Amino acid sequence: MSSERKDQHVDLADAQQQTASPARNDFDDVRFVHHALAGLDRDAVSLATSFAGIEWPVPLYVNGMTGGSTRTGEINRQLAIAARETGIPIATGSMSVALREPDMVGTFRVMRDENPDGYVCVNLSADATPDDAARVVDLLEADALQVHLNAVQETVMPEGSRGFSAWPDNIAAIVDRLDVPVIVKEVGFGLSRPTLERLADLGVAVADVSGAGGTDFARIENARRAENDYAFMAGWGQSAVCCLLDAVDAAPGDVPALVASGGVRTPLDVVRALALGARAVGVSGVFLHAVLNGGEEALIARIRAWLEQIAQLQALLGASTPTALVHTDVLLRGGVREFCELRGVDAAAFSRRSERHTGSSDEE
Repeated sequence: MSSERKDQHVDLADAQQQTASPARNDFDDVRFVHHALAGLDRDAVSLATSFAGIEWPVPLYVNGMTGGSTRTGEINRQLAIAARETGIPIATGSMSVALREPDMVGTFRVMRDENPDGYVCVNLSADATPDDAARVVDLLEADALQVHLNAVQETVMPEGSRGFSAWPDNIAAIVDRLDVPVIVKEVGFGLSRPTLERLADLGVAVADVSGAGGTDFARIENARRAENDYAFMAGWGQSAVCCLLDAVDAAPGDVPALVASGGVRTPLDVVRALALGARAVGVSGVFLHAVLNGGEEALIARIRAWLEQIAQLQALLGASTPTALVHTDVLLRGGVREFCELRGVDAAAFSRRSERHTGSSDEE
């Protein structure tokens, strides 16, 4: 049953990618102000990023997707090869199934076997025990653990959990137990500022805001219901853009270091998220679609193209590092501007950031 569900998730997630053009989302409400003399030489641009003691050569990662069946094990093999060949970090899908069904461990372990020197994150749900967390880290010799928050998905899932109150204590215990970084992430419904503040209180150093606008697990789980009776849950939550803006004026330590995912369609979306304060950006749906339609070679070509385009956009915007993008001028429009107004965020200030940045360091 678990293997069948994993395969269903892949098909339903990819179906959401199969449109003639990418669906509009909140990233489209973020536009850069063009300054024609702000550019740098491409050779002066670095893609390296660091946050909470983590150092990555690029600000892009393959976010957690799948595993737990023969088919998804092959997908993970292809994802891992692409990560190895391009040098980008990668995360597994949830390994809860591997804890219940040891025969499925290999469908996740292939990510380390094919990528022995890469940065690999393992993934578990927030109701996992510290022992479970330590076990999956050991199984893949992982560099970090992602803990996913998926209350919306569980609510719509026919066989989902209906109990979420233990999650904060579980997260704190996992953080205390592990020697590797713990990254708490949503699965596509966003992390509000109060949630981020609570995660910081629990000792979490990194959070992936993983917002709405990309793969919608409420839609996926509703499609698995006989009566499709949770259609009203489609579109639930905040986008990655809005989550980053919600937390943008937080003092150091008030919220974890932020990375972002959810609805990332192009290299421009990556750069937009970095400009709003993300230290790195994760991609799932677009990369999954590339693998399913062209294998690892197609994904390798896609990632290499994205990395070069990200670097070129940094050069165009005058940002020598990903972190320097927070000093670029952006216009926040439409629904994003409305979100800012309702949440007390000064949207207009983002259009004049370069005026306030006069020779200070790129690094925050």
